[in-house]
Amino acid sequence: MATLPFGWAAIVRLGLVQTALGAVVVLMTSTINRVMVVELALPAIVPGGLVALHYAVQVLRPRWGYGSDRTGRRTPWIVGGMAALALGGFGAAVATALTETHQAAGLALAVLSFLTVGMGAGAAGTSLLVLLATGVEPRRRGAAATIVWVMMIAGFAITAPIAGHFLDPFSGARLVAVSGTVSLLALAVALLAVRGIEPVRGAPDLSADAAPKRPFGEVLARVWAEPDSRRFTIFIFVAMLAYSAQELILEPFAGLVFAMSPGVTTKLAGLQHGGVLAGMLTVAGLTMGIGGPVLGSLKLWTTLGCLGSGAALLGIAGGGLIGADFPLRVPVFALGLFNGIFAVAAIGSMMALAGAGGEAERGTRMGVWGAAQGLAFGAGGFLGTVAVDLARLVTPRAVDAYAGVFAVEAVLFVAAAALALRIAHAPGTQVPRARRAVSAFGTPLSAR
Repeated sequence: MATLPFGWAAIVRLGLVQTALGAVVVLMTSTINRVMVVELALPAIVPGGLVALHYAVQVLRPRWGYGSDRTGRRTPWIVGGMAALALGGFGAAVATALTETHQAAGLALAVLSFLTVGMGAGAAGTSLLVLLATGVEPRRRGAAATIVWVMMIAGFAITAPIAGHFLDPFSGARLVAVSGTVSLLALAVALLAVRGIEPVRGAPDLSADAAPKRPFGEVLARVWAEPDSRRFTIFIFVAMLAYSAQELILEPFAGLVFAMSPGVTTKLAGLQHGGVLAGMLTVAGLTMGIGGPVLGSLKLWTTLGCLGSGAALLGIAGGGLIGADFPLRVPVFALGLFNGIFAVAAIGSMMALAGAGGEAERGTRMGVWGAAQGLAFGAGGFLGTVAVDLARLVTPRAVDAYAGVFAVEAVLFVAAAALALRIAHAPGTQVPRARRAVSAFGTPLSAR
């Protein structure tokens, strides 16, 4: 029997998994990062390298997705991934405390822990998106992407201040206790969120999707050989590279060029994140049917989000060249707005495209795109800072160096927009009524 698509309650439940994931990751990327640099006086490259390692292991996402394709169930991979994530998060705190007295052993454990976190986040995150892709009806994909993204940010926002409160006065033992508590609570929330949410398959499926499973290498080669799938992978990499490259250089730019204090640049970052949220909500509303067949298209918003992000970056670069009187807050908010538009629309399109090869390839496809996103995000922040440092060796003025890097990022966004336009099967959400009856874990009930 066909299963009804996920309702809003089910989408929010899956969003809670993202909240739990964010709660563990934020301690890795902020608290433990700071403790290593400040309290332990380690070079910044140590936590930076560990975070990069966490992103690098995302290359295994296709393999995790393929594993869930073979089993035909996504929930065990979400649960297993969250368990690994919680274990790795706790291990990272233990490693940080251990580094204070036994540096070599502590750093070795930190490497293992960050690898475990990366693998856990990859396994859980990939299968979660596949579960959403198969269970959410097309017109709700933009809204679903917004919900899960915002709930992940909520995991950051809720965990950081609460954990910070219990970490004072700081000690290694407190760090281990707080991290262990967060990891256990996150795992418990994820377990409760996914319990019973994935329908159990009934009678064996005799369709083509039930054919003997092909080896991983063959499936991966098939996915990569498809022009739309390959183009979408390249699009994700280029767009996320441009998206993440500005993250670590925008606040230093505002401080050096516009003489903003740390407090003011922090508020500037908050303004940018507010723009991201506004962009997400805009796409969620318009793709729910308000925008009609044109403004409801995820492909349209993906393209416009990339072009708008590029224009905002050029505005920031030009503002620096104009001088301190330029209203920097305007293009920064615009950058966040268009970043949010592009990000949610791209995730919605990803969910739509995942089913192009049938249920047997959904996880592998989502894994390929998740790997491209993770690698680009990890490389973007690093390359952005390196590009600024190299540019400052060439030009004596800091503003020229930053402007040049922002301009390059803008070009990357334009290139991403061009790729998005060429993805022929990145459908909008306005689909014929006859094709809207969808089994939550099967193919459309009507003929293709």
